Amino acid sequence: MSTAAHLLADTPAQLLPARELMAFTLASHITLVPLGVALPLITLLMHYRGLRRADPVALLLARRWSAVMAVQFAVGIVTGTVLSFEFGLLWPGLMGRWGDVFGLGFGVEAWAFFLEAILIAIYLYGWRRLKPWTHFWLGVPLPLAALMGAFGIIAANSWMNTPQGFTLDANGRPVDVGVQQAIFTPMFGPQYWHFAVAMFLTAGYVVAGVYAVGWLRGRRDRYHRLGFTVPFTVAAVLTPVQFVLGDNIARQVFQKQPVKFAATELVWNTGTRVPEYLFGRLQEDGTVKGGLKIPQLDSVLAGFSPDTQVTGLSSVPADSRPTALQATIAHWAFDIMATVGSVLILLALWYAWCWWRRRDLPRSRWFFRSAALAGVASVVTVECGWITTEVGRQPWIVYGNMRVSEAVTPTGAASLWTMFGIVVTVYVLVFGAFLTVVLKMRTRWRLADSGSGAAAADPEADTPYGPRPEQPAGAPGPRSAPGGDR
Repeated sequence: MSTAAHLLADTPAQLLPARELMAFTLASHITLVPLGVALPLITLLMHYRGLRRADPVALLLARRWSAVMAVQFAVGIVTGTVLSFEFGLLWPGLMGRWGDVFGLGFGVEAWAFFLEAILIAIYLYGWRRLKPWTHFWLGVPLPLAALMGAFGIIAANSWMNTPQGFTLDANGRPVDVGVQQAIFTPMFGPQYWHFAVAMFLTAGYVVAGVYAVGWLRGRRDRYHRLGFTVPFTVAAVLTPVQFVLGDNIARQVFQKQPVKFAATELVWNTGTRVPEYLFGRLQEDGTVKGGLKIPQLDSVLAGFSPDTQVTGLSSVPADSRPTALQATIAHWAFDIMATVGSVLILLALWYAWCWWRRRDLPRSRWFFRSAALAGVASVVTVECGWITTEVGRQPWIVYGNMRVSEAVTPTGAASLWTMFGIVVTVYVLVFGAFLTVVLKMRTRWRLADSGSGAAAADPEADTPYGPRPEQPAGAPGPRSAPGGDR
């Protein structure tokens, strides 16, 4: 019997459906997180530009983005709430034993969530009802609340990767909890900044990609130009920063989670002058099949010298390391993330070169095709980042202290598979509703911009703080409010 088959035989039957359910809900939720964390800042940048330069197009974009932000937040409530319940329902062993140690992170995230909901409501209400600059400054705390939510989640996850801030009693239960140590773990800083910058970068490319598609379809007006330029500039500036942060976090993993590093790099035997494999598949006997082998590069990347010693997977027992399949999954996720990041740097340099030379956007359609794909590619890298983090940590749910199999619920596998089917159905409906609402908003705005139909009188279609469009005779128009026509 192979090592993988032996380990699989020793795991409870409910482990697989519990893992699949958690993976599906997390992968679904994280597609919304970049917009949830970063769209408020991008919207406020456009809002500031509109007020500073008295630019009605920028104000119109900011108002419309705020509407998308609210819809996205509503969907995020559903997917985030499901995840919160799953921690307790699927992994009672984790929460029961360790909740007192790292649970504060979830508490911070919950408070940030409620604060963000209130701030979004105030920001949406403020259009036309508040003085322009008062309205803007009331929106400024929004990105801070979003970052505080990310702080809580990353604090919890980084603790799971490098647990500290406790001692174990005679029964193996954590006591003498140090809250500060439990939050600010060795991996917290690298993980938090890498995650935060990834959210802003991804949101910038996603939003810009929408207007890149419009540009390719012949919509070359200032509305599409500005809608592309502001978020793409944010993303382009942050792309090389993210590459440096990514390199730093990989080196931190090498130092603090050497077995995870070995999994992501397919290193089997401990040694120096370790080669780097681009893609490839780890076999049960420790060999690597396929991929591109670059001699000594892994040691150089890990410690800036070919003589750097890299810990191999075989240095720990089979039940304390990822399986060959799990290592391959983590390795591919990491390589895809690094490859996409490198391509995005080239795209950012292309944009910077044209702007530096002509103070204008690139004229090539290939640039805008690439920009349209950059948003999707960025979301893929976010997914790959979490896959690397979670799969590379296997079999530990708390690194070095609790295995995933020890934390899983005793609920039967059949019940969990049924729950999985229900969650998939609900998520398909929720995301379908989200896309339907966004597409209807886009259609309504497009009709409003062309001045046709009832959409022309839509309160979201005209310039915020500007004169309202003429209403048909006898039609009840929106009520004026303080600061409305300024």
